Amino acid sequence: MRFFLFAAILALAWSGWYLAKRGFGRQWRDRVVEELHKRGVEASVSRLTLDPVRGLIAQDVRIFDFKNRENTLAVISEVALDINYAALLHHQPFLNALDVRGAELTIPTPLAEPGAPKAQITEFRAHIYFPPEQIYVSQAEGVFCGVRISATGQLIKRNDYKPSGEISEEEWRQRLTLLQRVTEELHRWKFPGEAPTLQVKFSGDLSQFETARADATLRGDRVQRGSYEMKNVSAAAEWTNQTLNVTHCEWSDNAGNFSGRANWSRETKAADIQARSTLDAKQFLSAFGFGEFLADLTLTSPPLLELSGSCDFSGSKPRASLIGRAVVDNFTYKKVPFLKLAGDFSWDGERGMLRNLRVRHDSGEITADLLDAPNDFRLNVESAVDPIVLRAIASPELGRFLGEWEWRRPPVVRLALRGASRLPETWTGEGTVAFQRTRFRGVWMNDANAKVHLKNGAVTFDNFRVTRDEGAGTGSFTYDFVKREVRLTDVKSTLRPTDAIMWIEPKLFKEVVPYKFRQPPTLVANGVIHFGAPNDHLEITVDAPTGMDYVFLGKTLPIDRVSGRLLFTDNRLQLSEIAGTLFTGTLKGAADISLAKGDPHYQANLSVDGVDFPRVADLYFKYQTTRGRLSGTYDWTGLGSEARSMRGNGIVKVTEGDIFAIPVFGPLSGMLNAIIPGAGYSQAHKAGAGFTVKEGVIHTDDFKVAGKLFGMVGHGDVKFLEDKLDFDVRIDAGGAAVLLTPMYKLFEYKGEGSISKPNWHPKRF
Repeated sequence: MRFFLFAAILALAWSGWYLAKRGFGRQWRDRVVEELHKRGVEASVSRLTLDPVRGLIAQDVRIFDFKNRENTLAVISEVALDINYAALLHHQPFLNALDVRGAELTIPTPLAEPGAPKAQITEFRAHIYFPPEQIYVSQAEGVFCGVRISATGQLIKRNDYKPSGEISEEEWRQRLTLLQRVTEELHRWKFPGEAPTLQVKFSGDLSQFETARADATLRGDRVQRGSYEMKNVSAAAEWTNQTLNVTHCEWSDNAGNFSGRANWSRETKAADIQARSTLDAKQFLSAFGFGEFLADLTLTSPPLLELSGSCDFSGSKPRASLIGRAVVDNFTYKKVPFLKLAGDFSWDGERGMLRNLRVRHDSGEITADLLDAPNDFRLNVESAVDPIVLRAIASPELGRFLGEWEWRRPPVVRLALRGASRLPETWTGEGTVAFQRTRFRGVWMNDANAKVHLKNGAVTFDNFRVTRDEGAGTGSFTYDFVKREVRLTDVKSTLRPTDAIMWIEPKLFKEVVPYKFRQPPTLVANGVIHFGAPNDHLEITVDAPTGMDYVFLGKTLPIDRVSGRLLFTDNRLQLSEIAGTLFTGTLKGAADISLAKGDPHYQANLSVDGVDFPRVADLYFKYQTTRGRLSGTYDWTGLGSEARSMRGNGIVKVTEGDIFAIPVFGPLSGMLNAIIPGAGYSQAHKAGAGFTVKEGVIHTDDFKVAGKLFGMVGHGDVKFLEDKLDFDVRIDAGGAAVLLTPMYKLFEYKGEGSISKPNWHPKRF
């Protein structure tokens, strides 16, 4: 008996050691799995061991989806089984409860990337009872990604229970993907204070699990993601009748707070939301990786955002419909400070609308209404803001254009635009614009106004009127953004040309400067100016009744009345129909001037008739005479303002003058008068010469002066740039004095020295 007792004790000890270390066999594990199945839990057990204190322990328990056993819901490291051994021996339901302490519950996510955080609950403990036809969870707790979760509830599991339907493979993959995303997102959060708590209460029927009911409450003192910290986080939600209803969601940060609610129906796949926020929006979006949306925005006070709407997830593409209001005070956008932005908005996924949008700046206010829908874009805007503040916001090209303006007071702009899309080239519209004291490209205007038309990517300022102290400008011009050109139509100006040309095209300023009008002329401009493309064609007609001063050969010609036509084409200026009054005579001319960089060549022609010769002589040669009329023609070419590069030829005639009173040759009259008294002052019938100009030298071979008794013929050079003379003349007889011709041929003279003080001396005496 003693030996038998010793052997029994030894056998029990060895059996306990064996069952604790090696566990029960497959038959016992299968009985436990079958019992769990009867209780509504689909599972598998890797090992079944015996603990002297806790009893029967199931290790590495894998929980499956009760609708599809291929889908693993969780893996629990160990579970203590509360067994009714009497029922076990009699093959009756023997599982009273499950007890989990300090275990780890892992939810497999096979779709996760390698190295991704696991969906795992640590410090997991739970006590689950199995009353008849029920599963009762008295308490289940654990830590999931730093959040302490606790759950209580009960599920009905009838004896005739059958799953309501299997979950498709695609839906299962979606659930696992969502779980993995939630896991990865929670791992990005930190909890400086106590861990947040999530309390869940549930109830339902396993055969109709979709009709289950659950309530959840989330609370957290401090929750941090990146540099953004949320305080006093509170949320409550319930699931009932296959509808998720978030009754409230609130938290605060250093700037303000957020409150909202939402609901979602599993049957209709529709959701409704409402929210109100005064949070630090920029820091909040940056924490979630959306900081680029507000990268150019600097906020000094929290914006107010009120939002409500619905979302429909029933189709392949979610559809949303939102309506709300936004108010932002004292903010800076792209270094431009604004006082306030306020407006109502709505969006349904395809159409967006802004109503009563107001943007305030120190210089004024912008108000606008906008509709953006498929094939329908509408914008009504009224602005009294200084446009220069928008330079940093606009495109580079528009910014450069705005930088050329300076407003003493902001212009008033009203526009009503329509189009097929938000692309400006599709817009059409009408409006008005009015300026007060304004400077454009360095030139001031007193005021300006125009009607505005927008079509095909071009804005037209129609019937514009610009006034200055000296006159006004009227007409129409178009700025074409697509073709990158400016078109002028009947632009009429009584402004100073040097000022008006700066508004039209600054690169033409140097071509206009030489024409010094005494009073602003009447200009009419028509044509096209391109930006970057060589296809300009600008025609300007000029009418200046009060005349102008023009520098020619270093002297200023006072032209009393002038008119003409200027044609600017690609790197070329053509002057035609030039007509004027010069010293009581007429002047006509034309020119073709190169505007190409590095190529200043030009060609021109000029004709005069009946010009007061004494005034010309005094202007160019400082020589006094009392009578004479000058006529002639001159055709020449040159390079810019270089007089030495001038090449040309012409004819000049002087009639009704004093013989020998022509400048340069004047001293000859005194010499001839000393020989034959009175002969040097006889009236000439005419005087003329053909001449050429080259290298700053005027050369003639047929200089002739015809008088009643005597004349003069000659040839030579006038070096007008060096103020030198090299000329030969001889006295010629006329009328009855022709009989003395052989004697007069003895009177030949040589002219040398300067033009202003020539040295005339006889060649034979």
